[in-house]
Amino acid sequence: MTDAAVDPDKLKLYSYQLFTKLEGAVTAGMIHLGDQLGLYAAMKRAGRPLSTTELAAETDTIERWVREWAFNQAAARMIEAHPDGTFSLSPEAAIVLADHEHPAFGMGMFHRLPQTMKALEHVRDSFRTGVGHDYDSHGPEGAVGIERSFEPWNRAFLVPVVLPALDGVLPKLDAGAQVADVGCGAGSAVLLMAGTYPNSTFTGYDISQYALDRARTKLDASGLPNAAFHDPRHQGLPEDASLDLVCTFDCIHDMAHPQQVIEAIHASLKPDGTWLLVDIKALDTFEENARKNPMASLMYGISVLSCMSSALSEPGGLGLGTLGLSENRAREMAEAAGFTRFRRLDVDHSVNAFYEVRP
Repeated sequence: MTDAAVDPDKLKLYSYQLFTKLEGAVTAGMIHLGDQLGLYAAMKRAGRPLSTTELAAETDTIERWVREWAFNQAAARMIEAHPDGTFSLSPEAAIVLADHEHPAFGMGMFHRLPQTMKALEHVRDSFRTGVGHDYDSHGPEGAVGIERSFEPWNRAFLVPVVLPALDGVLPKLDAGAQVADVGCGAGSAVLLMAGTYPNSTFTGYDISQYALDRARTKLDASGLPNAAFHDPRHQGLPEDASLDLVCTFDCIHDMAHPQQVIEAIHASLKPDGTWLLVDIKALDTFEENARKNPMASLMYGISVLSCMSSALSEPGGLGLGTLGLSENRAREMAEAAGFTRFRRLDVDHSVNAFYEVRP
């Protein structure tokens, strides 16, 4: 290519497009700080516009630093700037940035942003060796970030919406079912279901020691007698077709050997049991994902730093990646494991698809 082949206007536009990506990355760091320093929470509590002096006083921080942060956030339209020099959250921003009880709360991924970006330090070697890194490579805060990502939605919808959508599951839970959550993370779903259905027994399985530590700490605090957590490498799923329900929440695509896990789930279920499969909405090809998913570039990038890396962290890992488990792929893998019924549930979620899979 020669200089004569370069369109000056397209060059400027491409350069602008490139630096918008850097702006997004830097602003994401500022969002992380706003969450961790309690700046958003203080703005929400105030319920009115605050000066940076007031905001600094509320959060025990230095005004000059808060001012520059606020300028970034206002320029990025994350917070609102007012002519008198004060700043505020819109009602919608207050929910997404500071209401950890609301299902639209969005700070989980930003909580673990430093750990996600730190993966850049070791993922370069993965490009040469082919071997990725499991979720514990993100440290304990990585587990906290995932927990904060999923807890609000689960609290709002798992019991009242998702479980009732499964055919015949609620009577079993009321009467006394045996339930497993594979890839349970910090145990939020297990503890929520265990508290709701005291006659049933719930067991969570995960290979992340940081997540299991959090799950067991929360279990001790809850006092629930009908829940437990295990590392499946030491105590795996039962192989005697004794379970009524198995759940996998947004984790099959992260697994190094998902087909083996799906086969183990099939072996663990009663003939009339149910597998609740929840995973990222994905289409069959890159072209479809790129065209129809406005977050495709984010998800493919997160895959390199997190999901696919985890799925390639063991020898022979399948490496599905974040957008690697489309409905058709999930159906094929379920059928290969012996499942005969596969149904997509009518559950609305911005990121995940929900499936009922039966033996």
